Amino acid sequence: MSGLTQGAATRPAPIGGYRHKAAFGAFVAAALSIAVPRGALAQDSQELAKAAQNPIADMVSLPFQNNTYFGVGPNRRTADVLNIQPVVPVSLGDWKIINRLIAPLIYLPDLTNGLDVLPQGVARGPEFGLGDINYTAFFTPPQRGHLIFGIGPSITAPTATSDRLGAQKWSAGPSAVVVFTPGHWVLGTLVRQLWSFAGSNARQDVNQTLVQPFVNYNLADGWSITSAPIITANWQSVAGSRWLVPIGGGIGKLIKLDGQPIQLGLQAYDNIERPTGAPQWSLRFSISLLFPK
Repeated sequence: MSGLTQGAATRPAPIGGYRHKAAFGAFVAAALSIAVPRGALAQDSQELAKAAQNPIADMVSLPFQNNTYFGVGPNRRTADVLNIQPVVPVSLGDWKIINRLIAPLIYLPDLTNGLDVLPQGVARGPEFGLGDINYTAFFTPPQRGHLIFGIGPSITAPTATSDRLGAQKWSAGPSAVVVFTPGHWVLGTLVRQLWSFAGSNARQDVNQTLVQPFVNYNLADGWSITSAPIITANWQSVAGSRWLVPIGGGIGKLIKLDGQPIQLGLQAYDNIERPTGAPQWSLRFSISLLFPK
């Protein structure tokens, strides 16, 4: 699913007002160096590209989405998260259950800014590890024309390998998505709300809304123009420091390597509204392995 994190959905939720970093440069450079001759894609390439951009398409896929965050914290450092996001549809009569998992690999830079005495919960030095894993199940009816929707539960487990990399809370709530696919377009919005219900009493409760509108326009030869900003609201924060609102977009390209369809994407987003310490802007690179029926 080009550009969609869900989860999702996703940019990770703020942890102490900070963002995350991971080493991914060599992988990005290698992927961007792939060249595919014109005409290499089959005639149905546009439909396959549209399926890759649809978060509830009836297709197995394995997206890798890397989000690099710039201008994090008082020293404006760089942070990064690699989201591994397998998607597996399951038939339930005429309906489908679209199972989506997001497992983030997070790198946090040192954000202590040379302080001798650190605030509670803040540690020195960079850190890398697994973050909290999110699972969502979308129940989708048979598609009618160009419109399809899905609703279902979403749950986040406290799987982080460090208390700096996760909320240390079990969280759950509803999620919904609507998709419209006329002509060259794939349009829609994904919404998710999470509340914590168990976990460490020493950590702040989770009450977070995520909204991700997405707009894709498919061009010739597998190219596409896309925008899929991830807007979040942390309702536990004080007023004026709740919202992260990015704007931007980028391009996508559907290629085939030895017959294997792969969707590539590169997008940039400027955070026009952000909490203190949040990144100023971000760069998103994605590679999705597609397994059509």
